[in-house]
Amino acid sequence: MTMITNPILPGFHADPSICRVGDDFYIATSTFDWFPGVRIHHSRDLKHWRHIASPLDRVSLLDLKGNMNSGGVWAPCLSYSDGLFYLIYTDVKQWHGAFKDTHNYLVTAPSIEGPWSEPIYLNSNGFDPSLFHDDDGRKWLVNMLWDFRKDRHPFAGIVLQEYSPLEQKLTGPVKMIYEGTEIKLTEGPHLYKRNGYYYLFVAEGGTQYEHAETVARSKAIDGPYETDPHYPFITAWKKPHLPIQKSGHGSLVDTPEGEWYFVHLGGRPVNGKYCTLGRETFIQKAVWTDDDWIRLADGSQSPSLEVEGPTLPDHPFEAEPVIDDFDDDSLFPGWWNSLRIPMTPDWVSLTERPGHLRLKGMESMTSLHSQALIARRQTDFQCTIETALDYQPEHFQHMGGMTVFYDTTDFLYLHITAHPVKGRVLQIMQMTDGEYDEVLLSPQTITPSGTVKLKGIIDIDHVQFYYMDQDTPDWVAIGPALDVTHMSDDSAPDVRFTGTFVGMATQDLSGTRKPCDFDYFKYEKK
Repeated sequence: MTMITNPILPGFHADPSICRVGDDFYIATSTFDWFPGVRIHHSRDLKHWRHIASPLDRVSLLDLKGNMNSGGVWAPCLSYSDGLFYLIYTDVKQWHGAFKDTHNYLVTAPSIEGPWSEPIYLNSNGFDPSLFHDDDGRKWLVNMLWDFRKDRHPFAGIVLQEYSPLEQKLTGPVKMIYEGTEIKLTEGPHLYKRNGYYYLFVAEGGTQYEHAETVARSKAIDGPYETDPHYPFITAWKKPHLPIQKSGHGSLVDTPEGEWYFVHLGGRPVNGKYCTLGRETFIQKAVWTDDDWIRLADGSQSPSLEVEGPTLPDHPFEAEPVIDDFDDDSLFPGWWNSLRIPMTPDWVSLTERPGHLRLKGMESMTSLHSQALIARRQTDFQCTIETALDYQPEHFQHMGGMTVFYDTTDFLYLHITAHPVKGRVLQIMQMTDGEYDEVLLSPQTITPSGTVKLKGIIDIDHVQFYYMDQDTPDWVAIGPALDVTHMSDDSAPDVRFTGTFVGMATQDLSGTRKPCDFDYFKYEKK
């Protein structure tokens, strides 16, 4: 018997939507304010996964410039029918307060690797849209309905409307089909059909520690839906001993042999509370009862770190390298993301200085518009990050270096800049819940020119930075060990949804786009 160890997608991989095409499994996950939008992973055995596509890779598909933190792509839905992959996604422009500006789109592709079509606009009446392909050929969109009115619950329930592929639009009436349970905050709907029943899977309880997944069923697609009396299907709420918390919001898949699995989001807290890696993707085995309800295979309602794998041969992929040396004509696929804007030649180049990644400075680390920042997910609680940069700042408005980054209100930034007396120096910028600070009371002087190496060792809840220049024969610690738990959903006064990234950035606040050259970037699990 093969066992699957959770999480199957470590680090920030939230809101998984899984589908099977023949012997191939695909999972699409949310990307929020990071570009390109939506990450798709591929597996043949549900155990080993590799990144295979990021469909929303051009501005015509996804324009995130100016989107607020934790806006952007929420809860995509990936499905396959009629020889096409269908990807539904929400672009959330604003989500704080009474109103949510949530625009829902559909793109298609003949292959999982694209090319993906231009988007078809669907609606803006709520978020978490999902497309169901019925066996009679009809297609149906379900999404949660957002109700801003003061005397109503904002999570009004799940609505259904038919989608016409011929007309490329939603048609017919919008019908409320499910208002959820007393857990409330009903969202994330997915429809399935089995043995004459339509099954509606929904997330409830919000996406924090109260999170859960509930199942309801009906003989007709438009209801009425009966809630499973054994609900919720899965939750970690009021089970603080479980290593996986925040369990819910997922989707269902069967194997060619007829086994069933449920993939869902969850978080692994450190220090009892802080999920610094973000909401990750986990998998649980499921079974059907004699009376046509679905349950976790172990008979519980709790997520497990290890689950029985399917009766499929192991299909591992090659291990990812630990370093991108920037010697090729493209960045290592699947690693790199930019914040809100695509990586275009006007600010990213691998050719202007061969063997180096050149970033051209733009706006500040708190900008919601144009940042010269590229980063990859932190996928391990203990890891080492390292880079080397050649950068000659002329004044304090020039900065370039290494960052541990959650969003524009929470990050750490070890960077080279210029000091009017000391010349070229290192400083550590710290942003905690929007409060700016400089960690080094006196910036660290470094050699006036030449390459400087930077390193960070992340050990669960702290990071220690180091540097090495031409005058230092070995790594030198710089600054104290810094807390990283503020880079989590759980540290903020308001809910948020992403996870920690590590990477490189540069700024030119004078507007001249001064370049900063990076020789490599290394990420290594400890």
